[in-house]
Amino acid sequence: MHRHPGMPWAELRVSVQNNNCYRLHTHAEYSIGIVDEGKALFRHSHGTEALQAGSVVLLEPHVAHSCNPVHQTGWSYRMLYVDATWLHQAMARHWGLDEPLQALAFQRRTLHDTASGRKVDHLCQPVCSANDAATRAIALVNWLSQIAHPSTLNDHTPADLWPAWQLLQADTNVRITVQAMAKACHMSASKFIRRFTVAHGMTPGHFMRNQRVNGARQMIGQGAPLADVAHAMGFADQAHLQRIFKAHHAITPGRYTR
Repeated sequence: MHRHPGMPWAELRVSVQNNNCYRLHTHAEYSIGIVDEGKALFRHSHGTEALQAGSVVLLEPHVAHSCNPVHQTGWSYRMLYVDATWLHQAMARHWGLDEPLQALAFQRRTLHDTASGRKVDHLCQPVCSANDAATRAIALVNWLSQIAHPSTLNDHTPADLWPAWQLLQADTNVRITVQAMAKACHMSASKFIRRFTVAHGMTPGHFMRNQRVNGARQMIGQGAPLADVAHAMGFADQAHLQRIFKAHHAITPGRYTR
């Protein structure tokens, strides 16, 4: 993992000859990546696409996806994770909007042309200086203005599930249950689970577990002790957090912070 104080809004993951298989998961950030070597299958809400060297991947926050090597052969990739709040503000300034964006939507989830590959190859390089970070931010915003458009949170969630989504995104320490979300949506628990799974590609329980892992990742990145992270995110203990974290990210919490 690569981070730079001049770019606190982003982190870069570089994976070389990786043959790990990832479970269906989501990220809290916008994800922009490029395949450097090998082939993989990219599963997301719009279907499954084949990736090869030079392919670009684009994902909005909270989109369920997995990206795994073909026949478990090794592949190499780089992925830039961009903080959603920072990007919404930066894109609003670029477009001359008075208020930050609610959301941003990519026109496509994958790009395979050479020009896009060159752009993302540049964006997904480790940052060496504050000037480099500033230049990188400008390049990112300029490029995204050509391949994305303003959106709203409602565009990503069906209207009948919006009350549940509001509960999931609320800044509260109260543990949300499937029953509470179903009640908010005026559905039975079984109907709610079916509707949520169709809309978001994973069950509500899977989605909430993924949110806890993403919350843990954020706290770990900020330097919080693992024991404190495990307690705050509702894991049984530190060992439980480590197992789930590695299963989701194919990397241990210790390696993630290096």
